[in-house]
Amino acid sequence: MTNKGSNTEMDSGRRHFLTALGSAGMLIGLSGSAYVLRDDKIYIKSAGGALVVDLKKCMGCGSCMTTCSLTHHGKASMSLARIQIQQDSFAPFPGDIQMATCHQCEDAPCVGACPVNANKANEDYGFVRDIDPERCIGCMQCIEACPYTPKRVQWNAETRSAQKCDLCVNTPFMEEEGGPEGVRACQRVCPVAAIDFVTELPGANAPDDRYVVNLRNESWALTGKTIED
Repeated sequence: MTNKGSNTEMDSGRRHFLTALGSAGMLIGLSGSAYVLRDDKIYIKSAGGALVVDLKKCMGCGSCMTTCSLTHHGKASMSLARIQIQQDSFAPFPGDIQMATCHQCEDAPCVGACPVNANKANEDYGFVRDIDPERCIGCMQCIEACPYTPKRVQWNAETRSAQKCDLCVNTPFMEEEGGPEGVRACQRVCPVAAIDFVTELPGANAPDDRYVVNLRNESWALTGKTIED
């Protein structure tokens, strides 16, 4: 006779053990110059910057999402975009729009959660946190580990793997080179310049309401609103 409760506990314990073992193995194989283990957390050299969005300027047009999927996957698909817009028609302005852009965290929970080192720092492009779809096993642990809402790591249902903003490092359908020193497609196409690339990161895992993004300038004032609005 089989004890189902015991088997369930055993399976759960085995899963946690394999996850911990994979994380430990990942640390051993990583470059010592890029990764540091401190206080049971993985710290990574700065990615050189991150994308920020002024939600008061964003119109929710979806141009950034379409461009993201086109440059990465060669087709226009909102579900394949690595930058996500979520709209709530019942929420007051500017809370009616929420934008999910990766903060390129120094203490990157998504990197530390990956048991197979598919989510890592790309040392060829300023340590941008990137996910290798060929290595990703689809466990979704990086998605669960992301401390933000909406999640900054998305699920690609077509490839059955996780993906996130890589600052356009891996964009086979974009002629220009991406990355911290290159072109970010979503930033380029935004019709109201609501997206910007900043070298001073918003903060390690800081909630979105911990910092203010104001990209409004004289052009914004022409709409009849003050720059501070």
